[in-house]
Amino acid sequence: MTTIKVANAPCSWGVLEFGLEGKTAGYAQVLDEMSLAGYAGTELGDWGFMPTDSKALKAELEERGLSMLCAFVPVALADGVAHEAGLIVALRIARLLAQVGKSPFIVLADDNGKDPVRMKNAGRIRSEHGLSVERWQTFAAGALRIAEAVLRETGLRTVFHHHCAGYVETPEEVDQLLRLTDPKLLGLCFDTGHYAYGGGDVAAALKQHGKRIWHVHFKDMEPGVVARARAQSWDYFEAVRRGVFCELGKGAVQFNAALTELKGNGYAGWIVVEQDVLPGMGTPLESARRNRAFLQRIGL
Repeated sequence: MTTIKVANAPCSWGVLEFGLEGKTAGYAQVLDEMSLAGYAGTELGDWGFMPTDSKALKAELEERGLSMLCAFVPVALADGVAHEAGLIVALRIARLLAQVGKSPFIVLADDNGKDPVRMKNAGRIRSEHGLSVERWQTFAAGALRIAEAVLRETGLRTVFHHHCAGYVETPEEVDQLLRLTDPKLLGLCFDTGHYAYGGGDVAAALKQHGKRIWHVHFKDMEPGVVARARAQSWDYFEAVRRGVFCELGKGAVQFNAALTELKGNGYAGWIVVEQDVLPGMGTPLESARRNRAFLQRIGL
């Protein structure tokens, strides 16, 4: 019997960390519905979405039987000038998480939207869209600086989230970041939907990266939407608006194979369902219930 636990995240309710316009449900409704749909944990969401007082946040979680797992922290890592501000944000969030969770993570990511070329070409990145050798060094150094400081000051570990429209999207870019960073300091938050949308083979990546994967997001990807995005040159957020990240089991990701690889690696962490939608989009509670039912059918 698996020891993997299943969570969800506010992004499945349209609460995204990119300053998008539109109205979303409040945190109380999101947590209520998350618990009602059968999940055991949550991610923090954008700073200020949930209470930022540790006692208040802990009380809200305990009331619903939810664990706090991590928080997404986007930083423009390719820009060395942004590292200090990113570090301050990461430490502020890490201090909160350390007081309310059991061994939570900082989920570090590139700050999507800083490069309009990457945003416009998400899902169809070419080599000329990538970082230079020097900017790769800056990127990796920033990630390690934040991970080291978070660990030293709060005891929390840091994972990096590869993400479409950021500078670490394709399989080659994921490989490069892992090569340039210390495996003792920085793990990988592996996201099945982003990896597939970025052109990767999910099961092969789970086999390849094995122990470097410390945290997992289960997200599906609708290949028909991807084909239309490529044909019509949609940017990243337009593809999300058109439903590129569909409910689990309705897209191209082979979750049975992914789960087999995770178990083979001895993975015993959390799997977080993320069905990214824009603010006000979709029917989050119904989708969350169907996603949970799908995972139950494959043994989670």
